[in-house]
Amino acid sequence: VLFTYFLQHILKVIYILKKHYYHCFMRVPGVAFYSSAILLSLILLLLEKESNAFVFPFLITTTSRRTSKIWTFGQTPATGGINNKKKVYCYSSTRLKMGGYNSNVAMSGGRNFWNRETSAAGDFSGPIIQEARILALSDPDDKNIESLLHNLPKGSRLVAVGSTMADFGDLEELRNQPDGPPNVIFVSHPKARQPLVQLLEAFSTTVVWIHTRSAGIDFIASPELLLHTDNDNNNIALTNAKGMYSSTLAEYTMMAISYFAKDLPRLLKQKQSKDWSKYSIEEIRGQTLGIVGYGDIGRAAAKLAKAYGMKVIALRRKPKFSQMDPYCDVALGEESLNQLMAQSDFVLVAAPLTDQTRGMINAEALSNVKHQKTVLINVGRGPIINEKDMIDALENGILKGAALDVTTIEPLPQNSRLWDLDNVLLSPHNMDMTETFMKESTDFFVHENLPRFLRGNDLLNPVDKAAGY
Repeated sequence: VLFTYFLQHILKVIYILKKHYYHCFMRVPGVAFYSSAILLSLILLLLEKESNAFVFPFLITTTSRRTSKIWTFGQTPATGGINNKKKVYCYSSTRLKMGGYNSNVAMSGGRNFWNRETSAAGDFSGPIIQEARILALSDPDDKNIESLLHNLPKGSRLVAVGSTMADFGDLEELRNQPDGPPNVIFVSHPKARQPLVQLLEAFSTTVVWIHTRSAGIDFIASPELLLHTDNDNNNIALTNAKGMYSSTLAEYTMMAISYFAKDLPRLLKQKQSKDWSKYSIEEIRGQTLGIVGYGDIGRAAAKLAKAYGMKVIALRRKPKFSQMDPYCDVALGEESLNQLMAQSDFVLVAAPLTDQTRGMINAEALSNVKHQKTVLINVGRGPIINEKDMIDALENGILKGAALDVTTIEPLPQNSRLWDLDNVLLSPHNMDMTETFMKESTDFFVHENLPRFLRGNDLLNPVDKAAGY
């Protein structure tokens, strides 16, 4: 273990040298040094139990007649198209956008994920080896499923659309379609949990893939879903729309930080009362953003925070995947929540809602914050925070403030104490609701994941059903 740790730091030093003194690597000694880095990476790979867990800051590019492929040791080439002959720095099995290179997928924990900003459209020129017969758990009048209704790729067909079981009519008729029974379910309706279980009961032997248009799966998660999708007789793939909402929620995070750092409520009140009194503000640079749940949204927020000059502490289930992330100064395991709370000026909650994360921000966690200085920001799910404990901390001056795009109950009840707190910024769970976000999420299913399914390629954004995200 110590030897592995030592080699990881050697590679980190080599990467820094390569980054700042690249011209040295164009000479013979540099080539030898570069080769030694590859050798060290191979040794490190042999020592690691998980092939995607090691850090390898260089790449090998192999060029075929049709395309250039980016390979990293311990990974297989990603399916889909790759921009030709561009350099990319790979850390913790995650591809970054550098030097104008847009990767087609990002890797995290051995899984392929889509990112709206950095992922390039796939190249689907391979043969179709299976058909997709789709049931859509959606509102038939939803204008954002236009591509699903009218622009499906060759080899796929929309069998039926509905938001309730009654909308699907005779299930026996659906089962006896001339080209075969449904094998794919697309989910976009917010009340899809029970209908989805019923569809799985009816088509458990034929459905092989479920895709949800949201990033979180808590609205469909249930013991029955796990029972039908992950058992000895059936292992149905589940994918989501991770990567479609990260930029807007990251922007909201920085807006919330500015809201409290610059005391915007006072600014607005003084304008309304025509008061020209000057007051001091806080500088964001140098402050610490703690991120609970360092997934696509958390990392997008970290990227903007670093541009502001902030320090970033990340809390995630597998911190080793962020050890060399350029946007993360410190990566902590989930057991270190109290440490993150104690060191952060702003705490961003961006974790998925699971049995493990429900109520994790409670009185004990809040007792560790910087007294009257810490601001809590929630863009994940409301129940991750114990709302009563948070309100008590806000009223008693333990927390400086809170910015909440999500609450435990939505819409927020009229009798909620949150409405009356001056140090709370509320938004009605709409900080990712751009004019096109739902359409883009549907288009991702139709134009990216569906073509992969038709060709038997690995699907993007696979969900760990047991973990809940």
